[in-house]
Amino acid sequence: MFVWYNRFDTQKTLLPYTYLSKTMFIDTATISVRSGKGGDGAIHFRREKFVPRGGPDGGDGGKGGDIILVAQPNLNTLAHFRYKPSFKAEDGKKGGTNNKTGKAGEDLIINVPAGTIIYNDFNSEVLGDLVENGQRLVLLKGGRGGRGNARFASSKRQVPRIGERGEPGTELNLRLELKLIADIGIIGVPNAGKSTLLSAVTNAKPKIGAYPFTTIEPNLGVAGIDGEKELVLADIPGLIEGAHDGVGLGHEFLRHIQRTKVIIHLLDGASENPLLDFFQINSELALFDPDLGKKPQVVAYNKIDLPEVEGRWHKFQEDFLSQADVPGREFTQGNDLFPISALSRQNLKELLYRVSQILEKIPQPADVIEKPIYKFDTDPQDFEINPVDRGWRISGEAIERAAEMTYWEHFESIRRFQRILETLGIDEALRRSGVKVGDTIYIGGHELEWQN
Repeated sequence: MFVWYNRFDTQKTLLPYTYLSKTMFIDTATISVRSGKGGDGAIHFRREKFVPRGGPDGGDGGKGGDIILVAQPNLNTLAHFRYKPSFKAEDGKKGGTNNKTGKAGEDLIINVPAGTIIYNDFNSEVLGDLVENGQRLVLLKGGRGGRGNARFASSKRQVPRIGERGEPGTELNLRLELKLIADIGIIGVPNAGKSTLLSAVTNAKPKIGAYPFTTIEPNLGVAGIDGEKELVLADIPGLIEGAHDGVGLGHEFLRHIQRTKVIIHLLDGASENPLLDFFQINSELALFDPDLGKKPQVVAYNKIDLPEVEGRWHKFQEDFLSQADVPGREFTQGNDLFPISALSRQNLKELLYRVSQILEKIPQPADVIEKPIYKFDTDPQDFEINPVDRGWRISGEAIERAAEMTYWEHFESIRRFQRILETLGIDEALRRSGVKVGDTIYIGGHELEWQN
């Protein structure tokens, strides 16, 4: 299903409607990302005429590219991830002769809409929350370049046939979740007139019809007040009983209310019991997130242009105000109540003025603190040894990375890897586990044979 959307810049200034684009609204996505591998260090010796035994001159490899997420003002959906779920930054280039360092891999920029929360899909850890346009999150650092053999030369080792392959990149599966950035959320039961209200006070063009669930996805619009203030409003699709349990896509709808600062609770004056509708929706808010029930609300009694609705207005007003004395319903006290008509635009200016006044009194949130670059929770030098068929499997970040960075075709590099095994305590741990000569040792994608 396709729907028209507004796009607005970082100052929340509405662009001409000719810039509207047709796109599918998707607010969740799962993607995999991998930073670039570092370039291999070179093992090379200077070879020039009249320069005997020129010495090692293998250069270091280049650093792999980072994975960086950036909030972009021209995006308002995660739909573009449906067709490209995997991302990989560029690898670093191999080191060259004459101590030349390889070229670093290009960083990979992944653009997301403002309001996107980034989760580790494995454990649901929040890795970042991009709420401002242009905000950046360096999620994964690229692998460092391997050292060339020139870096291993010393007075005792003048002809080092040793070097490092590039450090592998880091891979993560991410879950992206978009929560719309809006000052005001318009909520209510299906067919209360939310889309009509949004189109009446902004230049948004949501789909409107006289039947339930016309709106199946949130819409954004920008309303101007006196040519000075601008309010961003979100029309949240109709909530029904059980929305907090996901009934009628309730979770998807309720999520977008969490970032709003003020709620316009739109009541259908033509409903059989508008007061019951009001308490039902508030119950769903509180059950989904207790903080939602605490957000300031302005209650709008809609369709006052209809004679039968206007005739019931005073009775509804009395019933609503009397609820403040009912135990458990004290929260109705202090809520502003406006009779409006979204269709004939009656009392809409007064409604927006009141919402604007409430917004001005709400403290600005503290500056967003960006999450650090993703780190493993465990000590990278930790390892596990598990028996497998005719051998042993060694698992651990540091040792697996060292195995990937080893030049197995050079004896000196193998000797260096052996020293790493001893330094990390793996050698001794294998002996305690009962390793025997001829056993196969598996580390990452490599197989070694145990010798005393």
